[in-house]
Amino acid sequence: MYPLRRNRRLRTNEAIRSLVRETIISPNDFLVPLFVVEGKGVKDEIPSMPNYFRYSLDLLENEVKELWKLGLKSVLLFVKVPDNLKDNQGKEALNPNGLMQRAIKTVKNACPDMLVMTDVALDPYSVYGHDGIIENGMIVNDATANFLAEMSLSHAKAGADFVAPSDMMDGRILTIREALENDGFINTGIMSYSAKYASAFYGPFRDALDSAPVDMIDIPKDKKTYQMDYANRKEAIKETEMDIDEGADIVMVKPGLCYLDIVREIKNAVDVPVAVYQVSGEYAMLKAAAEKGWLDHDAVMMEQITAIKRAGADVIVSYFAKDVVKILNR
Repeated sequence: MYPLRRNRRLRTNEAIRSLVRETIISPNDFLVPLFVVEGKGVKDEIPSMPNYFRYSLDLLENEVKELWKLGLKSVLLFVKVPDNLKDNQGKEALNPNGLMQRAIKTVKNACPDMLVMTDVALDPYSVYGHDGIIENGMIVNDATANFLAEMSLSHAKAGADFVAPSDMMDGRILTIREALENDGFINTGIMSYSAKYASAFYGPFRDALDSAPVDMIDIPKDKKTYQMDYANRKEAIKETEMDIDEGADIVMVKPGLCYLDIVREIKNAVDVPVAVYQVSGEYAMLKAAAEKGWLDHDAVMMEQITAIKRAGADVIVSYFAKDVVKILNR
């Protein structure tokens, strides 16, 4: 006797498949990373990230307006700092008229309702390309955390809705939260890079911001002393729970596709929104394979994005956001 229940009945055509689909992608899922540079009229394609650009402030305004029209309501800002403004302490990060501060104001002036999150880390400002202050050849934790709190406060004063510390220093969420509270910025949120792994997938991003660690004697050559070992799972849950206890409003797993087991573990363990960063290396690999004709770009892109959300992501940080939404809007 044939089975009374045939699962294939729910796969017969697109109408029934879409009706019972468990994971639905919408523009509201996305946080769009944007790279900002000094200058005017600059729209500079990143060689290792085809069809992704660095924008000067005047063209950033146009890009933000386009995103809003597409239904993309949140951006995450990164800045490429000129070499002459870099040092070991990241002093330029506190400049009230610095590039990040002006970028925040540009977005808010162009689109007041756009949610603005900001990267809080030293590497774009560091002459050494590290996320922390270096003393005696080591990344020092507490001095860095205090500086990140000052940086966060500067972003909040410029109009940021959320700060996003991406450094993985111990205790920096509490330090930032207390600084914001003490200065009256009680509504400024924190999206913490809680489980950020020391990954080889970040290469194109570091090209985009010229922020790779420098190869010098007595300077750490990588970020493995503060970013997580990619062999570890339980550590990610511990780090995330600690950040929530310290005041994080949203927690993040980074990178994305190779870490979806971590996403699901964290989603099951916490009661705050979980963000996932589909990083530059993931973007670049698909672009390269599609250019070779080895993969169907749009089909694989949509499958990857759906997998990230299916794993438990409430927020997806992705360089594909515009491409995805254009497909959704067809």
